[in-house]
Amino acid sequence: MKLLIAGAKSKFFHLKEFGDALTKFGVEYKLVHDLDIYTGFPSKDISKWFQSKKKFNALVRDFKPDAVFIDRQAHFGLATVDAKIPLFVLLRGDYWSEMKWAKETLYKSPIKRAALFWKQRIAEKCFNDASAILPICKYLEPIVKEHYPKKSVEVLYGGIDASKWYPVEGMELKHPCVGLLQGAWIWGKTKEILTLTKVIESMPDVTFYWAGDGPYRQKITETLGKYDNFKWLGALEYPDKVRQYLAALDVYALASGIDMSPLTLQEAQLMKKPVIATNAGGIPELMVDNETGFLVERGDHEDWIKKLTLLINDKKLAEKMGNSGRKFVEDNFSWERMAKGFLKIVQEYIDKR
Repeated sequence: MKLLIAGAKSKFFHLKEFGDALTKFGVEYKLVHDLDIYTGFPSKDISKWFQSKKKFNALVRDFKPDAVFIDRQAHFGLATVDAKIPLFVLLRGDYWSEMKWAKETLYKSPIKRAALFWKQRIAEKCFNDASAILPICKYLEPIVKEHYPKKSVEVLYGGIDASKWYPVEGMELKHPCVGLLQGAWIWGKTKEILTLTKVIESMPDVTFYWAGDGPYRQKITETLGKYDNFKWLGALEYPDKVRQYLAALDVYALASGIDMSPLTLQEAQLMKKPVIATNAGGIPELMVDNETGFLVERGDHEDWIKKLTLLINDKKLAEKMGNSGRKFVEDNFSWERMAKGFLKIVQEYIDKR
């Protein structure tokens, strides 16, 4: 089987690992940046509005893929459908909620609204014409089925290479410390960080670090930056600086209003850190409450204080949860497991044809 994998450059590190895992099962793959091949309208680069499918057609002609795997909805997916090649769409988030939040925040101007409208049309066609839609967690499955009840929908958990998350000397942080590692790209996710306002205020002897960035960053730092025990580190180089950051933490925290399959939650557990995370979206599927860490309900700052205090003061419990976390991720989220799951989905599609 020959598989063409297309996605954003920011995801290449992981898409390559997925492709490499597939080769162990006899799959030949080619990884490309989708927008390098075919961008189209809308785009910030006006010169690409009238781009032809010449590059795409040449790629398909030379590689001759049996199927195409994409992790975002763009013109590349539409070109795949037009070429009558089976298209498998990995869905990383609740697309429909994200569009709603985008309209309410960053996309208020007429021009941005128009661009969002066309992006939605492209996405809907990708979903409609895909051979299968692959939500990245069980939480997403019924949401996708509600919008596309007649489509083939199969959960495909992401993979991670545990061997790349090993003990290192951590960066210099003030202890005891709690670390967040999350972007600020979607307001529905990011705003939950503000729940920690009263937590940070009531725990002055604990330093809270946030590594991450995005368009909503200032909304967070304007509020939390008023406290001496909150430090914003910006975006960290992946994976080396992220590894050093996680290694230094006493507790990893994920305060998110909605998340499907946050990779940093897996990485923190592989670094043997006890984790505390919001009980939202697919987060509970990536950890075990009371075993690898604790789940906290949205907006419950009192429970955050209670659970953080427990883990910071009880070193044995923190160590036990950290060890359990690594084993849980190793057992359930390997790239080999993801590769096998994907090939099973492809085979089921072939059998139905």
